[in-house]
Amino acid sequence: MIALTDNAAAKVKELVDAEGEEHLALRVAVRPGGCSGFSYEMFFDTDVAADDLTATYGDVKVVVDPSSAQLLTGATLDYKDGLQQAGFSIDNPNAQRTCGCGQSFS
Repeated sequence: MIALTDNAAAKVKELVDAEGEEHLALRVAVRPGGCSGFSYEMFFDTDVAADDLTATYGDVKVVVDPSSAQLLTGATLDYKDGLQQAGFSIDNPNAQRTCGCGQSFS
């Protein structure tokens, strides 16, 4: 299961609040594709399947499907808002290789 830093949880909470729908969860998934084999996908979701793994970070609920969870074990989602780096990033110890854009891995 992926962990969220305090910065990531705060930004996700801000985005959920902006959506105006209190039952939204952040779904993090790994899909086949991208230039390195797998790519990350993140979106807000209200549907939680019986076999989904869930975690709560403050007021933020995170949902991951079982097959993605295997590839995200030990991973951390962070958010930075600076001049050099801005946006979400995933530090995944399971990734043996990442592409230049940082959005896919193998």
